[in-house]
Amino acid sequence: MYSKKIKLNNGVEIPVLGLGTWLMSKEEAYLSCLAALEMGYRHIDTAVAYGNEEAVGRAIRDSKLPREEIFVTTKVPAEAKSEKAARKEIEGSFKKLGLDYIDLVIIHCPQPWILFRKFQRRYDKANVEVYKVLEEYYRAGKIKAIGVSNFLPADLDNILNNCEVVPAVNQILAHVKNMDFETINYCREKGIIVEAYSPLGHGNSKVLKDEAIKEIANKYNVSVPQLCLRFTVELNMVTLPKSTNIAHMKSNGDLDFNISEEDMERLVKLDKIKDYGKDDWYPVFSKGK
Repeated sequence: MYSKKIKLNNGVEIPVLGLGTWLMSKEEAYLSCLAALEMGYRHIDTAVAYGNEEAVGRAIRDSKLPREEIFVTTKVPAEAKSEKAARKEIEGSFKKLGLDYIDLVIIHCPQPWILFRKFQRRYDKANVEVYKVLEEYYRAGKIKAIGVSNFLPADLDNILNNCEVVPAVNQILAHVKNMDFETINYCREKGIIVEAYSPLGHGNSKVLKDEAIKEIANKYNVSVPQLCLRFTVELNMVTLPKSTNIAHMKSNGDLDFNISEEDMERLVKLDKIKDYGKDDWYPVFSKGK
């Protein structure tokens, strides 16, 4: 099981490999998290919007592992855009997870999902208000690190210019055929770790069935998912594959190989998926990713 950790900008160590729980039912989340922890995963990613925090917390307790060995991430809902709403959701997460502290809490999206990427409706003031609530919990030691998700450079500038704590992470959609290097490079400049969600694509065959990716995976005698996950690792990202399949979880954790610079360049230059649209991924985004 891949066990490497990297340091966030506040010195907290985060496991590079995490288990994503998006779109998992409560029962799926419980069984998947328990199995993942038993096989060596030490990072679980959940969110208020996923509706499975309680199940994640129960799996953590039932694993019998020391709390400090498990890194837990949750997210303030995209629709919580006020101090009062943010505080309510954070307190709710503590209650549902049943934890004394949470390792990482992030703002799920700079806009409510229904307005995602509609820049005529910005929420700059609201995001600062919510982030300052996170800062409060961070200073109190209740949250070990804070950050954001789906934030573009302009969204990050708003936080950096109006808040005190630099976000530790920015969790974004990132996989071989969809890399926002403008945002990724900006985060690097600011000391913000990028987390890759959906690192295998949104179940999209254009990633897992790409012939060029298959060719490179065969070269290293690994599966296409393993190559795709290692690609994000090589870029110094935290990677968060989601799976309820035990065999897939085990395979996803077998990342102890390296991709050559030449092959990384080939992967970076692959044609990008240009048709992410409402019919493809928006309906599931609106449910909380």
